[in-house]
Amino acid sequence: MVKDNHKKFKQLRRKYTFFVYEGFSIIDSSESLKVVYNFNLADQYYFHPTLEFIKGKYFTNNITDMEIQNFVFHIGMIELISYWKAACPPKIIIKQFKLDDYQVNWWKKVYFNGLGEFFYLNNISTDQHTFVKIECTDEKELQKRNFNLDSKKVLIPIGGGKDSVVTLELLKEKFNSIPLILNPRQASFDTISAAGYDRDDFVEIKRSIHSTLLELNEQGFLNGHTPFSALLAFISIFSAALSGSKYIALSNESSANEPTDKVTGINHQYSKSIEFEKDFREYVAGYISEDIKYFSFLRPLNEYIIAKLFSTFPAHFDSFRSCNVGSKTDSWCGNCPKCLFTYIILSPFIERDTMIKIFGEDLYNDKSLLQHFNELIGHSEVKPFECVGTIEEINMAVKEAIKMTDEPLPFLLDYYTSLPLDSTPMYTSFINLDKTSHCIENQFLEVLKIHIK
Repeated sequence: MVKDNHKKFKQLRRKYTFFVYEGFSIIDSSESLKVVYNFNLADQYYFHPTLEFIKGKYFTNNITDMEIQNFVFHIGMIELISYWKAACPPKIIIKQFKLDDYQVNWWKKVYFNGLGEFFYLNNISTDQHTFVKIECTDEKELQKRNFNLDSKKVLIPIGGGKDSVVTLELLKEKFNSIPLILNPRQASFDTISAAGYDRDDFVEIKRSIHSTLLELNEQGFLNGHTPFSALLAFISIFSAALSGSKYIALSNESSANEPTDKVTGINHQYSKSIEFEKDFREYVAGYISEDIKYFSFLRPLNEYIIAKLFSTFPAHFDSFRSCNVGSKTDSWCGNCPKCLFTYIILSPFIERDTMIKIFGEDLYNDKSLLQHFNELIGHSEVKPFECVGTIEEINMAVKEAIKMTDEPLPFLLDYYTSLPLDSTPMYTSFINLDKTSHCIENQFLEVLKIHIK
């Protein structure tokens, strides 16, 4: 729901005129490498979020203190945006290290596009050039480094959803695939267990949000979506260096490139898009290391094909979770666009009785989901602000589900058949292997090709 917060945006910017990235401290113990960040909102509020890299079986730590500082500093550059957005000060002051002009412009692009949904849902009118000014007070520069990384080691971030299941299952036979889990939840543990990994057989990171930010949210400061996947990107490259892994295989698909809002081009999934992926790879190679390779293994595919691949791994049916609402209780809420999308995209490939067992009910028969359904199939100006597939592939899945379902059709499928045929977008392609559309090296691309024949 859009809130009219533009006036509040201007008032807060006048009252809180600057935000400071003061620096960070690193606490190295036998159990973990812990980072505490220090952020300052106009000398009135102070934030100290933490990241903790657990020293498990893959933690090698064969890097220098200066190399660690480079990774940690850059994670802080993306972490800070969650705190800056509370008041959106017109100036960000960076202490401790210097950014050149390219870096400043790069970060402004990430912040602005990554906050696209935040600006949209708060009805904030601004632009990439004027929404913030970034200043550095230190002349100290960080230098990129070379690392001796294992080309057979692949870090695979696991969130507990179907996409990371597909990446993990397809890559684990040919590569030393290492699950990476940020703030583990039951679905994440269940994913690696179903894939044959032991409970301690992963790279673990714990992230905490500072309580002061939560207090400001309660007081009515600005709040909304931030580019979490960009934060995960910077955390993952540090984890790669700590574990000696050359590759990081994300599970972002081609669908992430489609704008959420057709008119403005705002994309809920900006930091999962190919545009961000290419920008990030270029930045890392230029300022951190040319040795770490970050890419999305599923980029040539859309959600329809990914769902088909996932359906071949029934060991994961009972444990995977893609619902953000139910993430804390490890459940499907059954009421949100993400639940409905997942149900739709899997329905052509998994039997109805099994689908009902997975989700607890037949979501196609839930009349309360009609608005979400219309948003997903393109009968609304704006798609849901969730990580969902393209309008084309959703329509394709619905049409296939109708073909497979006996009469009488459940409510949403019956409703769909009443719509004008020319109002439901036709599906165009399943796979795009064009080299400009992905960043996958040949040895990974060959694995993908084997499974999508």
